[in-house]
Order: sequence, then C-alpha cells, then structure tokens
Amino acid sequence: MSFYRTAEDISLKDDHILVARVANEDGEMVESEFDLNSCIGNDEGRFLWGGNDFAGSAEDISFAIEGADNVPVLRARLSNSEGEQFDADVNLAEHITNNNGTLEYQEESLL
Repeated sequence: MSFYRTAEDISLKDDHILVARVANEDGEMVESEFDLNSCIGNDEGRFLWGGNDFAGSAEDISFAIEGADNVPVLRARLSNSEGEQFDADVNLAEHITNNNGTLEYQEESLL
C-alpha cells in the first residue's frame, strides 16, 4: 500500500529525505525517514524511479500534498546534460510504501 494513506505530518528534510509518522501493524504512529536520493534520479531533466541522487542536479525542490486525493508530489527544477533546466514533478505514491511503520521504496508501481 502506498505510504500516504497511512501517514501524517509528511514533510521533506534537507531537500531529499522524506519524513512522516506512519502506522505500524499495531496501528501506532511511528516516525520514519527515507532518503529519496536512494531511488530517484534525474534523466535529462525528468525524475527517474530506480535512479539515484536527483537532488545533486536539482534546484527549487519542494514537496506538497496536492489535490482532492491528497497526492504526495515532489517538485524540482532539474538540469539536463546541456545545463538546461526543466520543471519536473513525481508522485511519490507510485513507489514509496509503508512497511509496518517504515518508509520503503518498492520497485513495482503501487498505482
């Protein structure tokens, strides 16, 4: 299950660390952190799942819960190999899951 359905107080620390209080199997809310640099990269100005270190080539990084469905969206300006910058966004619900109170990357899409 995507993490945001069982999470509260979701935020971004240091532009790449996802922080949230997430429910464990007992229903207790526990703090968890996950480094998004470990699973999101930059592919010529676009976010890339399965990559790494997106923050190393990003500016204006932000995170927000958006829309009626409360979608967790990461946004940034990403550079390509020519130095051009592009506005990019990625839905973190696609691959970030809550595993018994621990935020984790899941390779297979959750959506």
